[in-house]
Amino acid sequence: MRTDVLVIGGGMAGSFAAIKAREQGHRVTWVDKGYASRSGQTPWAMDFCCFNAEWGHDFEAWMNELLVAGEYVNHRGWTETIVRDSYPRFQDLVSYGVPYMKTKTGEPLVNSIGGTVTETVQLAEFEVGRVLRNHAHKIGVELVDRTMITDLLTRDGAVVGALGMSVKDGALAAFEATATVMATGAYCFKPFSLPAYELTADGEMMAYRAGAEIVGKELTPLHLTGLNPAQWYYFAKGLSGLGQLRSGEAFPAVVDGMGSEVTLSSPCGFRELDFEAHAGRAPLGIRFPGSTAAILQELGLTAGNELGLAGGAGVAMEVHGSEGIRVAKTDGAASIPGLFAAGDCAGTNYMGAAYSNWGFALGGAAITGARAGTGAAEYASRAGRKAPAPESLEVARRRVLGAAGRSSGFPPRWVTHVLNAALLPYFVLEIKHADRLTAALTTVEFLRDHCLPKLRTKDAHDVRLALEAENLVTNAEMKLRTSLFRTESRGRHYREDFPRRQDPEWLAWVVVKKTNGAMSIRKEPLPEAWWPETSQSYEQRYPFRFPGE
Repeated sequence: MRTDVLVIGGGMAGSFAAIKAREQGHRVTWVDKGYASRSGQTPWAMDFCCFNAEWGHDFEAWMNELLVAGEYVNHRGWTETIVRDSYPRFQDLVSYGVPYMKTKTGEPLVNSIGGTVTETVQLAEFEVGRVLRNHAHKIGVELVDRTMITDLLTRDGAVVGALGMSVKDGALAAFEATATVMATGAYCFKPFSLPAYELTADGEMMAYRAGAEIVGKELTPLHLTGLNPAQWYYFAKGLSGLGQLRSGEAFPAVVDGMGSEVTLSSPCGFRELDFEAHAGRAPLGIRFPGSTAAILQELGLTAGNELGLAGGAGVAMEVHGSEGIRVAKTDGAASIPGLFAAGDCAGTNYMGAAYSNWGFALGGAAITGARAGTGAAEYASRAGRKAPAPESLEVARRRVLGAAGRSSGFPPRWVTHVLNAALLPYFVLEIKHADRLTAALTTVEFLRDHCLPKLRTKDAHDVRLALEAENLVTNAEMKLRTSLFRTESRGRHYREDFPRRQDPEWLAWVVVKKTNGAMSIRKEPLPEAWWPETSQSYEQRYPFRFPGE
């Protein structure tokens, strides 16, 4: 199949990339492993960051909150872009027909979770993807569903398309494209209750194998969940716009096992939960004020005013926007020609070292998607389409057909279970130490070298699982190696053996690249102009304290 712009991934980022590229007059093909608009995280999201000076928002105050929360390793250009582009992208959503929550006077419901300066508008959950898919189809975007893109295709060092496999029958399809946008979302290990089981690092690992740089893999956030997975979505809904609108109350308190309130450094960083549990003060819970508790009781979630918590919904499900395919330019271009990235698989670093507030994942996906789609369209206008190099296509084919041709060996699910067992304990990727990281890396290396070459598959479903297992194992190796490499603590990277930020040594990004067939890691210092004020004391620069500092 031949196209001008190939978009991979069917969520918010992929939607905007496809729509904006098509608006430039190009032929656009949009491919998803599932069903575009229903797969990934977008169907479950509703908070959308939205800066609007007419609503009384102060640009400098927003930037300061994001930079302090991100502990100064933000890409300032991208952080500014996310803030300034947020309202125009919200206006796009409204023009496409996406419904949103309104106040009694008909204005957008604006929500400040936890008393933050940054605020969000509340979209109607489950509706966003459907509306965007319909709009993309209406303007002439070609949709290809249930096709797993397995590898990028290259020629003369540039990405010129991708190889896909039908998840129904294993049939292969080659896509020739002048520009390719990767928007495949994040990844996670063993999701607890968030619907994150589709997130297997496919896009990042495809880009890595093709020679692109990957950034931020040492950052490992904890996603908060309730103890009852079946109820968690409705609980989150109660905390979001619906609950805030009906109760008018502030964010509820987190309490430890002794009933003492735990002060959070940000409304969704939740680092403190790791430390409280590590100190032996679990179980943790959320204590609700009266009105919010009543709303949750109506939903059948609690008998009283407290709900038990468990961390690790999707262990290491990434700091939204701060890890993935390195995207240093605000046109969405990756480090190799012809490749653009958006959403959770794009390492733009707009959040820095910690996710500061709900709404920047969904908003960031729309903003980076629009930027990548426009950037890809501009690239397609000036670059001629090239057929993939025969050797590139053959390597990709052999990888898929090799996975399909093994009738004995290890089941792919068994490999991912062993991988989960090595990474799930909170003391590996949440509370880190060189000894434990090294021990986990030994297991991951064994899976990589001994088990992955011997996976058995009986049908297309197993082949998909085998390819995903390879991506997850490589991703795990990146996370462990980069966590060992950054010898300090910062944001969502906490090392018990290095419990303090090290300025200016680690005012830097950690970049991974495949070099001569091996995983190489380097440090890239931030521009000095982006450093925090050196006149401030350490305590002023970093109001949050790590245990052991």
